[in-house]
Amino acid sequence: MAADLNDLRAFMAVARAGGFREAARVTAGSASVLSEAIRRLETQLGVRLFNRTTRSVALTEAGAGLLARLGPALGEVEAALDVVNGFRDRPAGTLRLNVPISTSRLVLPKIVPGFLAAYPAIRLEVIAEENFVDLLAASCDAGIRYDERLEQDMIAVPIGPRVQRFTTSASPAYLDRHGRPQHPRDLLGHACVRGRFPSGVVTPWEFERNGEVVRVDTTGPLVVSIGGGVDLAIDAAIAGVGILWLFEDWVRPHFENGVLEPVLEPWWQEFSGPFLYYPGRRLVPAPLRAFIDYIKTPAGRW
Repeated sequence: MAADLNDLRAFMAVARAGGFREAARVTAGSASVLSEAIRRLETQLGVRLFNRTTRSVALTEAGAGLLARLGPALGEVEAALDVVNGFRDRPAGTLRLNVPISTSRLVLPKIVPGFLAAYPAIRLEVIAEENFVDLLAASCDAGIRYDERLEQDMIAVPIGPRVQRFTTSASPAYLDRHGRPQHPRDLLGHACVRGRFPSGVVTPWEFERNGEVVRVDTTGPLVVSIGGGVDLAIDAAIAGVGILWLFEDWVRPHFENGVLEPVLEPWWQEFSGPFLYYPGRRLVPAPLRAFIDYIKTPAGRW
């Protein structure tokens, strides 16, 4: 039984968005058009895919089963269609990237404008979130993550700065009131602004100097979500709430204007930069191949 590809795409959009209005907003389409596509698909398949009320839209068991298999399948179809782009003078199509919020803020702004200028026929869609996702199930062509979170069967290409550092800092006023830590363990006597991962984990702060690694379970009055809550954490630190532990590139401008003061700088730990990763078992779509080629050029490297 054949189903229209556009109707299947409409089903994916509604299922992922959790409703017709949100799906219409994400796809820049019409809720009524999406609703008609779902009705048509359900009629053709002979099963209900969504339970609908005036307030909510939820997948049925059949709909959940279709969603689990359809994401990877549509990804393969779109990848196959993208092969045609290899015969164009200039690659065209859509490139979907799943990236951490930090990468969308600190890495991609220095790459994306030049890439889009070099490939005007490519449409780039960036999904920024902290959760680690299955690229195929999410219909993404590639993702960006740090090496400790890469799956072994993925191909990884360096992107962005190759060395980064975790920094500790606080407002000068806070440090004047509470003193300046001289050793990471001194942080146990300070208020600290901490971050929580989507998994619920609040990790210890880690420092390193001359081969000595020190991990400190800090405490403090404020915990924010990693990624989405970072701006609040920075503002709180500037206001004197406590000491902040964060990527150097995120706080460097605040060091330069003096509203944050570096703390324990000799102990700042270095870590390797991020990687663009993608499945090695599927054809590489032309837009992704163009992006990989671009980040290897001087214009796309840091």
